[in-house]
Order: sequence, then structure tokens, then C-alpha cells
Amino acid sequence: MARAVIFGIVLTPKSPGETFGLRCAHLCRASDVVSAIVFSLARQRFFSMALSVVLFLLCAAAIYLSCEYFVNGVEWVGRRLGIGATATGTVLAAFGTALPESAVTFIAVVFGRDTAQKEIGVGAAVGGPLVLSTISYAVVGLVLWSSRHKLRRGNTELQLDTLRLSSDQAWFLLIFIVVLALGLVSFPFKRWLGILLFGAYGLYVWREMTAGHGREHDDEQLEPLKFRPRNPNPSLAWASLQTFIALVVIAVASHGFVNQLESIGTHLGVSPQLVALILSPVATELPETLNALIWVRQGRERLALANISGAMMIQATVPAGLGVLFTTWRFDPPLVIAASTATTAVVLLWLMFRRQRVSGISLIPLGLLYVLFAIIVALVQHSRV
Repeated sequence: MARAVIFGIVLTPKSPGETFGLRCAHLCRASDVVSAIVFSLARQRFFSMALSVVLFLLCAAAIYLSCEYFVNGVEWVGRRLGIGATATGTVLAAFGTALPESAVTFIAVVFGRDTAQKEIGVGAAVGGPLVLSTISYAVVGLVLWSSRHKLRRGNTELQLDTLRLSSDQAWFLLIFIVVLALGLVSFPFKRWLGILLFGAYGLYVWREMTAGHGREHDDEQLEPLKFRPRNPNPSLAWASLQTFIALVVIAVASHGFVNQLESIGTHLGVSPQLVALILSPVATELPETLNALIWVRQGRERLALANISGAMMIQATVPAGLGVLFTTWRFDPPLVIAASTATTAVVLLWLMFRRQRVSGISLIPLGLLYVLFAIIVALVQHSRV
């Protein structure tokens, strides 16, 4: 067998079989390395996904428990301030739960470094009313239907002044149509109209605080304050402390909830745009929805619907006013679809409440409007790719 000597090293040629065997060995080792890398990445991805799901559930639980403390505390705050039960829902509860997301909108539109960050605030201003007018009302109807035996009711009919609710929907509809119209046109002094939206919310608050219906049922028995369960008449300071702490926990847990929802969406291959347009608004409006759930289970749908309508009014004025002032406030197709769907839902609510006899079951189909919105937006986004 011929041999070659290079730099003192004897090289012996291999037979074809030996060469093939060496190549196979190298390929096997390479495949093992690749398999190990793939397995390691898959395991890391699985654990990351599992961690996101666990944190997601923990945040959801924290929000629900905090909402229990919040609704209990805000009722006592309203009682101690002499504010009517309905106004407590439309003003105090709605303002408290909408404050964190309004702050997010403020930071996004005022201090956002680029157009993308500012668009987050614009999307939140439109997505909030959409979720509240569809999913939140559907949850009220669903919970009322499932709790009818516990509440000892023969049907799911709403026990409240539906004419007043129709007035609230008309008030919101008027403002929201203006918000939608501003998103479709441009003119020189457009941004200054945002100040008028702030004024509209101030007028709404004044109306709620001074209207005669704001003091209805003030003599109803409240559950003991959770921070002072043995005190039948807790002070305003204790009630305010409980409400504030619950609100802080809600804000922190909601932020974590949104982050984990986005992370889960990424793991499942859902595009960040779809997560922001479809899933994030549901997460940011979760406190209002859970407040409604808690109040309806107690048989107090009047407070639940007052909280939802008050939160809708805040979303249509304060975040929208900030968006008009500090951004171009021009809607792309998904935002037009979102605003149009919310308008449709509110028109349906207005027509239902005008009939004066509304069942909880009739509210459930409103949730399908959000499903329809999600499908249309997903198709629009897919066509752009």
C-alpha cells in the first residue's frame, strides 16, 4: 500500500468503505448535535410558554381578587361621599378602572418616540369602547343567565331603568361618531377639538352627579368593608385606602396580564399586530368586565351596567381627546372596522334599552360582534402580507 510522508507524518490512504464509514460517523455526530440543539430549543420554548401561561393565570386571579376589593371599597367611598349608587358606578368605579389604561394612552401619545408608539394609544382609545360595548355586555347577560337560580329570579330581565341606559348610549353614540369622523378627515385646527372631548366628559360627570337618578337605592345594605369587616360604618379613610390599594394591584396585574398575553400570542405564532388589535383591548378592559361580573352575581346589574357605560364614556373622551391633541388621529382600515363595529353595537344597545324590557339573554349575542370584528381584521391583515 502506498504511503505518503508530509511533515514527518505518515499518511495511509483509506479504503472506500473506511471513508464512507468515517463520513457516516461524522454525519451521525452532526445529526446528534443538531437534534440536541433542536431539543434544547424546544424545551426552552415549552418552559417559556408554560411560564407565560402560569403568569397569565396568576395575573388574571390577582385582577379578579383585586376587583372584589375594589367594588367593595368604591361602594363605601360613594356612600361616605354621599354619591348615589348609579353615579358611583358611572363616575367613581369607571374612572378608577379606566385610569391605568388612560395613563398608558397618555404616555404613548405624548411621550412616544415614533409613530408606532403613538398608534398604540390611538388603538387603545378605539379598542376600549369596542370591547366594552360587545364582550362586557355579553358577559353581563351570560352571568345573569347562569346566576338566575342563585338570585331566585324566574327570568333574566334587567331590573333597572333601561330608559336611562338608552340615554347613556345615545350620549356616547353622539360623541363616538364625532371621534370616528375626526379619524377620517384632516384639517388645520383638528387637534384643538380634543379639548372639546375633555369638556364633554366634564359635562357627563356633572350630569351624573346632579341627576335625580344618581341617588336611587342609597338605602340598600352594603357588604362590610373587607379591610374593616367588623365595623358596620367604616370611615372614608379606610374605604379610600382599600380602593386605592386594590386599584394599584389591578394596574400592576393588568400590565403583567397584557405582557403575558402578548408572549403567549408570540409562542402560538400569532402576529404582534393581531395581538395588539384583537387580544390586547380585551386584556386592558378586563377590570371593567370583572367588576360587572362581580356586581351581576350579587344581583346588582344596575351598578355593573353603570360601570360599563361610564367606562365607555371615559374611553370615548379622555384617551380620544389625548389622541386628537397629540397625534394625527387618522384611522387605518382595522381601526375603521373597530370603530364601526363599536358603533353598531351601541346602536343595537340603544334600540334594546328603548324597549324598556331587556333580558340578559338578548345581551349575549353582542359578543359575536367582537368575534366578527376579529375575523375581518385577521383577513385584512393577512391580505396585506
